[in-house]
Amino acid sequence: MSNATLAPALDRRALLKTGAGLVVAVVLPTGLGPALAQPQRNFTPDAFIRIDNQGGITLVMPMIEMGQGTYTSLAMLIAEELEVDLDEVTVAHAPPDDKLYANALLGAQMTGGSTSIRGFWTPLRQAGATARGLLIAAAAKEWGVDPATCKASHGVVSDGGSRRLGYGELAAAAAALPVPAPASVTLKQPKDFTLIGTPAKRVDAPDKVTGRAAFGIDVKLPGMGIAAIAVSPVFGGKPKTVNQAAARAVKGVRQVVIIDEAVAVVADHMGAAKKGLAAAAIQWDDGPNARLSSADIIRQLDEASKQPGAVARNEGDAAKALAGAAQRIEAIYQLPFLAHATMEPMNCTVHVRPDACDIWVGTQVPTFTVAAAAAVTGLPPARITVHNHLLGGGFGRRLDVDGTILAVKIALAVRGPVKVVWSREEDIQHDMYRPYYYDRLAAGLDAQGKPVAWTHRVSGSSIMARYVPAAFVNGLDPDAVEGAAEPPYAFPNIHVDYVRVEPPGIPTSWWRGVGPTHNVFVVESFIDELAAAAKQDPVAYRRALLGHNPRALAVLNLAAEKAGWGSALPARRGRGISLQFAFGSYLALVAEVEVAPDGQVRVHRIVAAVDCGIVVNPDTLEAQVQGGALFGLTAALYGAITLKDGRVEQGNFDSYRPMRIDEVPVIETHVVKNTEAPGGLGEVATSAVSPAVTNAIFAATAKRIRTLPIDPGLLKSGA
Repeated sequence: MSNATLAPALDRRALLKTGAGLVVAVVLPTGLGPALAQPQRNFTPDAFIRIDNQGGITLVMPMIEMGQGTYTSLAMLIAEELEVDLDEVTVAHAPPDDKLYANALLGAQMTGGSTSIRGFWTPLRQAGATARGLLIAAAAKEWGVDPATCKASHGVVSDGGSRRLGYGELAAAAAALPVPAPASVTLKQPKDFTLIGTPAKRVDAPDKVTGRAAFGIDVKLPGMGIAAIAVSPVFGGKPKTVNQAAARAVKGVRQVVIIDEAVAVVADHMGAAKKGLAAAAIQWDDGPNARLSSADIIRQLDEASKQPGAVARNEGDAAKALAGAAQRIEAIYQLPFLAHATMEPMNCTVHVRPDACDIWVGTQVPTFTVAAAAAVTGLPPARITVHNHLLGGGFGRRLDVDGTILAVKIALAVRGPVKVVWSREEDIQHDMYRPYYYDRLAAGLDAQGKPVAWTHRVSGSSIMARYVPAAFVNGLDPDAVEGAAEPPYAFPNIHVDYVRVEPPGIPTSWWRGVGPTHNVFVVESFIDELAAAAKQDPVAYRRALLGHNPRALAVLNLAAEKAGWGSALPARRGRGISLQFAFGSYLALVAEVEVAPDGQVRVHRIVAAVDCGIVVNPDTLEAQVQGGALFGLTAALYGAITLKDGRVEQGNFDSYRPMRIDEVPVIETHVVKNTEAPGGLGEVATSAVSPAVTNAIFAATAKRIRTLPIDPGLLKSGA
């Protein structure tokens, strides 16, 4: 990544020399880098591109990089149309600005929902094509020729003969030309792509390997204090007693700040802050949720799910068809609360002055961050500056600004800048959790085993009602039923509804895979139950229901073929399949698992077939499928946030553990190629992997998993 102005100075050699005793001190610039802090007379045909008179090309990046490869893939769109090599494009964070940088699919400058490529596929190509056209026009004017006779290639415009001018030489002249409307420019046809569709190296990789990449937690400012925090362990509680004198007696501690439900100890460094926090010996008033447990929440969901909900889809007469079916199957599925547990713990650095506020943070929603800080400080949004950084993992956690709000409140009580850092335990125990979902399903089969009725009631918290109230209409949360209301199969009678059930005090929000992360598990598990009830092969059963859906059928067939579906496996070993259409992409995934006599599950192999339309970067596609599958597999095997006496029982990676490296299966990715518009990739495998694994467990043991995470105790031999 050539974005060196934003990076701390540390090269790989320095990293290696320090060895195990590595202590890294980094200093970041206090602004968004010289390019943005000191505007030049550049060629800026639109909000996304700057070309200086040296030929330097900058993509002002509207989305944020959190490991998903968007800095590379979006830069490829610009480079393709601009006719330059990818390594000629420098990436710089865009400032918060919904008018210039909103993701068209989300309506705000927001990175999430596997929408970066989908949202900017056309706008960024238009930006690149517009700039190319203006540069060509400038050269043609200089030479007095028809622009149609000129051509741009590798950052140079030529007239077809010997005359050539670089983009830097043309920048000033191009800047003087009128900019055409984006929709009027001609974009390249897919057959003419030279960069899109090729495996490009990640532009952010060199800085991440050498330690130059700047994350929010790397921020260091002169005079900055470090704050360790403790938030009430019970949701809705608050501090009762705090021994501030003992905390301040710790060497290096500067200040104790009590804010609402939290206590912060500000010190010269994190070690002193943590010692001060321990010395404070905080006693808590647990409040009204002191006795809350997971069992209470599940009981609440069970009762609520017995009542009709807001209708998401109703076609035919499911109740009548169900009553007349030759065979009726019913099931209840449950999915737990999940934390995000980003590798970079939550952190936020804030400096509040009487007339301004600066925030250094890695956020998926920079404009929301500005609005939140303005509300807390009372300052106008124009006086709030957000210095956005690379994210050490997002997964939806940094779509919320609760951490920024708390940090700003603490900073209001502190003179000078303060960096607030959540410990891993504080992070996991005070996350915004993926909701607990409780789903009731019923299906009717005819005499041949074909489904004639399908009903599905989703019960759980509504993220939309809190996050996007305008989208929560007539009691229906569209995210909660995504993947359930429009399954890929043809059912003659289908009824899907939703019951909103808010657990007392438990904050819920987006998680990687959003709506489909739970509904694909439920739908693909239940369709597997129907295949078993009909005594039919799961792939053949699905295939018979996909006559209307050729793209879904194609990925299903490809995954089955590549996985060797139907070939013999040893005892207690099985294959399972799942199929979905989500985030604009089709995906079929086959998991091959082994269940040990003690019930432990080992996933040996995952085979994915993807149709995501035009592939921008094949390397990113493969990485996203692998990363998404492992993220979802970790949750399926181990992920659960549980409550006892109002407290989250998990606290770190020992009790909320990720998959270990020696558990990682072989993952194969195959692509169905076509020229459809690009679909999303960041979350497709996360939502598809869990049902494939549990369906494979059924194939291996004849035991159906309806509750995640997978309980090995249910799978023991003879259990």
